[in-house]
Amino acid sequence: MQRREFLNSLGFGIGASMLAPGAVLAHSSSTDMGVSTVRTGDWRALRKLFPLTHDYIQLSTFLLASHPKPVADAIEKHRRSFDENPSDYWHENFLTIDSEISNSAAQYMGGKGENIALTDSTTMGLAMVYSGLKLQAGEEILQTVHDHYSTDMSLVHRANRSGIKIQRIALYDNPAKVNVKEVVARLKEAINVNTRVFAATWVHSSTGVKLPIREMADEIARINKTRKSAQQILFCVDGVHGFGIENQDVSELGCDFFIAGTHKWIFGPRGTGVIWGNDKAWDQAEAVIPSFSASYDVWMGLVKPGNVPVGEHMSPGGFHSFEHRWALPEAFKLHLQLGKENVQNRIHQLNQQTKVGLAKMPHVTLYTPESSALSSGLVCFDVDGIDPETVVKRMHKKGIIMSSTPYRKSYARFAPSLLNNEQEIETALAEISAMG
Repeated sequence: MQRREFLNSLGFGIGASMLAPGAVLAHSSSTDMGVSTVRTGDWRALRKLFPLTHDYIQLSTFLLASHPKPVADAIEKHRRSFDENPSDYWHENFLTIDSEISNSAAQYMGGKGENIALTDSTTMGLAMVYSGLKLQAGEEILQTVHDHYSTDMSLVHRANRSGIKIQRIALYDNPAKVNVKEVVARLKEAINVNTRVFAATWVHSSTGVKLPIREMADEIARINKTRKSAQQILFCVDGVHGFGIENQDVSELGCDFFIAGTHKWIFGPRGTGVIWGNDKAWDQAEAVIPSFSASYDVWMGLVKPGNVPVGEHMSPGGFHSFEHRWALPEAFKLHLQLGKENVQNRIHQLNQQTKVGLAKMPHVTLYTPESSALSSGLVCFDVDGIDPETVVKRMHKKGIIMSSTPYRKSYARFAPSLLNNEQEIETALAEISAMG
């Protein structure tokens, strides 16, 4: 629905200066675009959709996605329309396109589109959620020591402003030996009467550990049954390194908030992200940045607040890279075309090959669990006598791009993805073997 139709349906009119001419109306929204056909399991054909250089074996594409052709085409289409007539193109789409994008996200990730807010990154999503939660001085947020800088600092900034307390817990000591029972027991022991939020990360970019979110959520649910509604614990998850890999409906994962950037494993446009929250969670959060969706018309007196979906209300407004956000549905379409289960199986297959190969090397210490139930798309390890940055540099000289973990304790890290094949993994393993 275009802006004219939206407002007319509400019984309001708008000035002629706000409407686009027929030439602009001819442009379709991002959700009308098609996806280049790739047969299920044809990973070589998928790789051809990306302009990634073939001069290197890419084992760090999770950092920031190369745009596949359907996404790049959608970005260019929106960019061209903005460049030709920015005012009209924006006015014709801005009131309704966010809901279209959120509905597209829901088709991929589960839940309802109206419960999904659109952001620019995981970091923005984390900051918005933790800044907006309705907490009182003296209440506590429990987090893990395994979280990324973005979670740590979002919580520190919130605590400094509001007087809430932050408690930190280690859910495991040896990542390679992590087990569900220990994780759940440590979580249960750390929760006290003042705990109102538990902040965790689904897949740890520091070690490659994938937390058992469902089992942790079940333990929190048992505790919440003993509490009044105002004292119940919200479970917030940074899900970025499982999102685009795991065949999971986030509304059934067990958490209350799920935050992820969409420019990593999901191959979305750079500078895009999502927040999913259930109804209970959104009821306990305030908007941090004014929305430019239908919330603007609430301020104008044209629409009642109850007519604005919570996700749209929570999506930050302002002028930003619209051509990127509006192209996001193409990434979800591509993953659905590939099949979520197929994607999960392929990435786990390549990661299992990597872990098995590294585990055989006497000069390598593997930190990521061998079990796919407790790991996902990241493999972290040490090479005896060689610091991680040196490993990365040596591999780069051999034509292999990898990374080291950006934490106080750093490890070398591989991230086998859909853009890799078995031979590339064997080549990378051979180079690590040669360092012994």
